[in-house]
Amino acid sequence: MEQAIFAAGCFWGIEDAFMKMKGVTDTEVGYTGGHTKNPTYKDVCGGGTGHAEAVRFTYDPAIVSYKELLDIFWNIHNPTQFERQGPDMGNQYRGVIFFQNEKEHKEAEESKNRNGSIAWNHFSSNIQVYG
Repeated sequence: MEQAIFAAGCFWGIEDAFMKMKGVTDTEVGYTGGHTKNPTYKDVCGGGTGHAEAVRFTYDPAIVSYKELLDIFWNIHNPTQFERQGPDMGNQYRGVIFFQNEKEHKEAEESKNRNGSIAWNHFSSNIQVYG
């Protein structure tokens, strides 16, 4: 089993989309990508923590690949919206792929280039190291 960590707006919507995928066995929602240690919901909503609402997925790479998860990521949110998704506004709702190693980093960058042809002119979703 392997894990992937994505942020793309409210974590409940992301979690729901990925839990429906064959090969995703578990999810955990939380906050990551910021500078405040162990932030609360209130802290994150206040906007000063730098954290994003994110979901960590456990998946079976024999059933679903990281590449497939990345392609879903780009298609379940609007990567051109800056610090928001739909009606949810704020830094905590930004789109981020959190990579955990160089292989994931490379695949994330390739997926961004591959999915750029979705007709998005400018990506505000980004790719950053987890932790």
